[in-house]
Amino acid sequence: MGTSAIMIFLLAIVAGVLGSMMGLGGGIIIVPALTLMFGYDFRTAVAASTVSVIATSTGAAVAYLRDRLTNTRVAMWLEMGTASGAMTGAVLAGALNAKFLFFLFSALLTYSAYSMWQVRKSELPEGVQPDAISRRLQLAGSYYDKVLGRTVDYQVTRTGLGLFLMYFSGAAAGLLGIGAGIFKVLAMDQVMKMPIKASTATSNFMIGVTAAASSVVYFVRGDVRPEVAGPVALGVLGGAMLGTRIMVRMKGTTIRKLFIPILLIVAVQMFWKGLGQ
Repeated sequence: MGTSAIMIFLLAIVAGVLGSMMGLGGGIIIVPALTLMFGYDFRTAVAASTVSVIATSTGAAVAYLRDRLTNTRVAMWLEMGTASGAMTGAVLAGALNAKFLFFLFSALLTYSAYSMWQVRKSELPEGVQPDAISRRLQLAGSYYDKVLGRTVDYQVTRTGLGLFLMYFSGAAAGLLGIGAGIFKVLAMDQVMKMPIKASTATSNFMIGVTAAASSVVYFVRGDVRPEVAGPVALGVLGGAMLGTRIMVRMKGTTIRKLFIPILLIVAVQMFWKGLGQ
């Protein structure tokens, strides 16, 4: 294994840890690093990032399902919006003003960071009343929190709005080539009022489904380069397994505080991309 492959592997471990803890795919680290630090073209970096998302989801899914942190019913409900939105985005790509969309999402993420900062000291949502859809689909969940030392029972609300946001984020992912993991966590945590741990675990489960479908395109086009994707997949998988162990032993408030700078970083990235359009 060459020096650059070792560096990519170590970088992927960090991406896997953060990706599994935050419910993201690691692309926020992988894509900029591969393009700026290692000089790979954007398509190769995105293809490797897609592989990293699958590895993150695979590495984290088993642990989170075992700990009952993943709400599979919510995942399937929201995945309908993400999948249909992604198809819409692919169809509309090139027909809409990408500059405006980048600026719009940059503003939304900045506002989301501010909203999350306001509730940074809140460990669990309180007084959540399930809506009709949530009751009908039995979306409520529970898990044992090792930090709090008790079982956490929670309700899910505003499921219709959550589905709409997933459609919106899926369309943005298709239009702008961004990962939708960050929007999944925001929809579940900020809108549907799920605990942050359940939100990140469920997002991990969902992003693997989405990435597995889109990865076929990259394989067919030949964008997946083994010398890049191999170290990325191995590093992210190891990092994801480590990240799951760390996350279940963290307070929800700590996860929120870690998520805020990630939101701001992505917001800046989108604003910068908008300037370059």
